[in-house]
Amino acid sequence: MRRAVAADLDALNALEQAVFATDCMSRRSIRRLLASPSAAVLVAEHQGRVAGAAVVLTRAGCAVARLYSIAVDPASAGHGLGPALLAAAEAEAAARGCRAIRLEVHETNARAIARYRRAGFREFGRHVAYYEDKGDALRFEKALVS
Repeated sequence: MRRAVAADLDALNALEQAVFATDCMSRRSIRRLLASPSAAVLVAEHQGRVAGAAVVLTRAGCAVARLYSIAVDPASAGHGLGPALLAAAEAEAAARGCRAIRLEVHETNARAIARYRRAGFREFGRHVAYYEDKGDALRFEKALVS
């Protein structure tokens, strides 16, 4: 696991397109996140290439971080990258002084929901028609140990 750099932009953009059918971040958004001091873009490599990424957002004076995005290239699934990215995102949030981390996940993404529950996240709410396809977002939160 490492912090993404500007040279990762093409790989991150390709990953976004490979993983998400809707609600994709634009290349411009990814570039902005890479330069933002309030964002941490973490990448996981597999077989010498970027195969996963997580974006953690924080705000000064706020004790809750947001896992804005997490993605693993389908070609690299099954190698533990998802859980490793999730753990790295939690560690990044804790290192930035946050006491909790929150995320949203599409209500139909059973695999991700199960992963978050296994990792100790608890569901606490719902955003109705949150995604482009009008699907609801389930909201999860986990307390962090700093």
